[in-house]
Amino acid sequence: MTFQRGAGPQKAGAFLDDNTRVVDLAAAGESAFGANPRLASVLAIIEGGDAALDAAYEAIKKAPASAIFDRRDVRPLAPIQPPPQMRDCLCFELHMKQAFAAGRKLHAMQSADPAKALAEIEKSPPVVPPVFYQQPIYYKANRFAVIGTDADVEWPTYSKFLDFELEFGVYIKKNAKNVAKEKARDYIFGYTIFNDMSARDAQVAEMEGRLGPCKGKDFDTGNPMGPCLVTADELTDPYKLTMIARVNGEEWGRGNSSTMHWKFEDLIAHISRSETLYPGEFLGSGTVGNGCGLEHLRFIKPGDVIELEVEGIGTLRNRVVQA
Repeated sequence: MTFQRGAGPQKAGAFLDDNTRVVDLAAAGESAFGANPRLASVLAIIEGGDAALDAAYEAIKKAPASAIFDRRDVRPLAPIQPPPQMRDCLCFELHMKQAFAAGRKLHAMQSADPAKALAEIEKSPPVVPPVFYQQPIYYKANRFAVIGTDADVEWPTYSKFLDFELEFGVYIKKNAKNVAKEKARDYIFGYTIFNDMSARDAQVAEMEGRLGPCKGKDFDTGNPMGPCLVTADELTDPYKLTMIARVNGEEWGRGNSSTMHWKFEDLIAHISRSETLYPGEFLGSGTVGNGCGLEHLRFIKPGDVIELEVEGIGTLRNRVVQA
């Protein structure tokens, strides 16, 4: 994980004792075996390869009391804030089906004659674009909008319908280009939770331009990630994880990573065609089925606390506030 103490610099750490304490990896490593620049940040650990990860594990084992802090005395950030690059993909078919259907209903409800508009859309079922089944689809997200757990999400001033999206994703371990699907797992360093906050009204309007999302996705604090990065050696099977979304403690949706139509190996193989992915880049899974308010036609309001839980990773918690 990454943390700050007061106004100090970002530092690489690790959770201890059921996430109640945090160890400063650089300080622990320096005390144990001398200064090691590969422990300066989570990105440096990834770029340092297996040797850096081994050094991090060794630093945790030998950490003196002076390098360990109560979690309440530090501010957790996103695992890498900001990541070198981030792409968010569409991997869950159920979300696509339900979001398309709900989006049409929402559009009809805002028309001059909602009853008539609803009757019209019910004449033809929503159709998932065929390209979804032909190849992975993704967009490049705003890496500078990344925040960590317990940080506030500022409601974008131009939106009336703000939504959360329950996702998780992978960090790339090493340079990846033209990677075969069968070897793609070797390029995953670890996993985290991602909340792809979405201004639905802006998103619906701009998608008519057929260029992808912009202000529907890109606004300050709109990309919460965390609370930590779980390394691939600890999360050996990412395709059987329970995923739960709660708002103010009430469960709004639940899904499972086993329902991914496209796996992370598919994403890496597709995106790396004639294009290099670099250590620390993030690939999001897209929203799990039942994982956003739109699918239930329920919407959050300022002051709400969103908790996204993914089995084996933890809980990403953020409060939504008026800008």
